[in-house]
Amino acid sequence: MREGARQRGEAESPVRLGPSCGCPSSTRRRCRPAPRPPTPSITPIDLARYAESLGYTRYWIAEHHSTAALASPAPEVLIARVAAETSTIRIGSGGVLLPHYSPLKVAETFRTLHALYPDRIDLGVGRAPGGTPLDAYALRYRQNDGDEDYAGQLVELLAFLRRAQFPANHPFGRILVTPDMPGGPDVWLLGSSGWSADAAGQLGLPYAAAHFINPGPTRRSIEHYRRTFEAGRHPGEPRVIVAVGAVAAATDEAGQRLASSWLLRRILRERGERDTGPIPTPEDAIARIGEARLPPEPGEWPRLVAGGVERVAEALASMARALAVDELMLLTVVHDHAARRESYRLLAEAFGLARS
Repeated sequence: MREGARQRGEAESPVRLGPSCGCPSSTRRRCRPAPRPPTPSITPIDLARYAESLGYTRYWIAEHHSTAALASPAPEVLIARVAAETSTIRIGSGGVLLPHYSPLKVAETFRTLHALYPDRIDLGVGRAPGGTPLDAYALRYRQNDGDEDYAGQLVELLAFLRRAQFPANHPFGRILVTPDMPGGPDVWLLGSSGWSADAAGQLGLPYAAAHFINPGPTRRSIEHYRRTFEAGRHPGEPRVIVAVGAVAAATDEAGQRLASSWLLRRILRERGERDTGPIPTPEDAIARIGEARLPPEPGEWPRLVAGGVERVAEALASMARALAVDELMLLTVVHDHAARRESYRLLAEAFGLARS
């Protein structure tokens, strides 16, 4: 998403756009119902190529576990393949769930990706479990600290990536992180709470606000991040991405119908039901939703904007102006891959992205 085409037309402030994939396009890639487990390679590759041709500038792949709808338990593997199939769009993780892993291993993996695709790799880092508590336990049960040392893991990861950042007597300072070449991946801290915004500001990192997860604290988290970043006198400027759900179609009715698949999953979560199955069809979602309704959203903007392209584009542009951000990450959770492509195409045209 970041570093991209500028918006033209009715919206006044320039906005860059990028898709997010958990395995359809945070590029979150979703998988359709199938008699056998679907191949997680075709949809994200096709969507990344298409997004690049439309002028999108960033494509992130999320990490999820034990979820049939999101075939991306290993974003670093998909990043390597998607980057090989594209040429200019930035490819990254949205994000690597650091409590599950060794910071050194993550640093080595993403320095390798940077060596293969210089100046195109983003390392988005988060701390969510990405699955059930059992999944999280299985991923890290031989580790000691888990979530409790996430801050320490972040500092360690940055030290490995930046080289020579450990204190003089620290034993890890003798480790050579390879490939040892200039530059490195852009590190983004992902979050849906004040903690992540505060950590990003203190560490001088760019911040990606997961508005689609928790829309309530978005404005205050971004404002706190900027204050903390500036107080730390870090080089450069604070950078912000807002990740938001978006489903655009030719008409409001068509967009709302497509978004029913997302709506059903939100309703099930509100009931405490974890739906790990594939993304349902609109017909199935509408039938299962019935008369159910979600409670009012916290915050100033909904986590998902769905409807006709003009309405969706104006709502996104208005949000970007109010938050003074110049980049939005769009998550389009729909059953049909063609409808997802069309939503990204319509919004690319509405924001005047430069096609390649």
